Amino acid sequence: MIEQKVSKGIISSYFNKLEENLNLDVAIVGGGPSGIVAAYYLAKAGLKVAQFDRKLSPGGGMWGGAMMFNQIVVQEEAMDIVKEFGINYEAYTDNLYVMDSVESTAALLYHAVHAGATIFNCYSVEDVIFKNNVVSGVVVNWTPVLREGMHVDPLNILAKCVIDGTGHDSEMCRTVARKNGIRLATDTGAVVGERSLDVVSGEAEVVNGTKEIYPGLYVCGMAASAVSGTPRMGPIFGGMLMSGKKVADLIIKQLKG
Repeated sequence: MIEQKVSKGIISSYFNKLEENLNLDVAIVGGGPSGIVAAYYLAKAGLKVAQFDRKLSPGGGMWGGAMMFNQIVVQEEAMDIVKEFGINYEAYTDNLYVMDSVESTAALLYHAVHAGATIFNCYSVEDVIFKNNVVSGVVVNWTPVLREGMHVDPLNILAKCVIDGTGHDSEMCRTVARKNGIRLATDTGAVVGERSLDVVSGEAEVVNGTKEIYPGLYVCGMAASAVSGTPRMGPIFGGMLMSGKKVADLIIKQLKG
C-alpha cells in the first residue's frame, strides 16, 4: 500500500544518507551563511562534507535580515561570491549592495546541496571526538532530545576537520577548551568573547580570525569573532561569505595539498 511505501522510502533513504556520512572529510557545526558557503566550496572541491544545524530551517540569522526587514547588505569585496550563487542584487551606495535575505539564504542552501554537501537539520552537536590531542569528529544528538533534557546517548561521526560555525556562542571552541584543558590559538588561549558592534573592524576581523584554532578545529563566521574577541558587525553579510570561502580554502589546501 502507498502509505507503507511512503514511510519505507523516507526511512530507508534517510538511514542510507546517515550511514554514508559517518566518516567525513569535514563536519560543519552550525547552519549559518558562513558555514553554508564553506560547505559549498568544500563539496565543489570534491571533499565529503556534512553540515549539522540544530534548527528546523538552516540558514542562521540571514533569513531575518535586520529586525525582520528581509533585506541584507553586502559590500563590493564579497560580490564575486554573491554572483557565483546567482543571487539577485541592487547597487545601493559606496560599494554596497542590497539583496533579499530569503532569496539569499535559499540560494546558499540550494547551491551547497547541489555541489554535493549534505545538510542535516534538527541535529545538535553536543561534543567533539578528541583523539591524540586532535579534534577528530563530532558527537551528535537530536535537538529535541537535548531540549527536553532526555537521557539519550548520542552518535559519533568521524571527520578529518571540524568547523565551528555556531555563531555568537562559539560552542565547539568553548567545549574543546573546557573539556580538554587545552589552549586555543587566541591571545588568551581561551574564547575571548565578542565585542560590541563596529562594522568596519568587524567585517575585516571576522575574515582575519577565520583559521585553524586548534588541531583539527577551524572557526568561521561570528564564531570567529567570538573566539578572537573582535566586534560584531550587524546585518552586513560580506564578511560572513568571505569567511566561509576562506575556511574552505584553508581546509582544501590542508587535505588536498
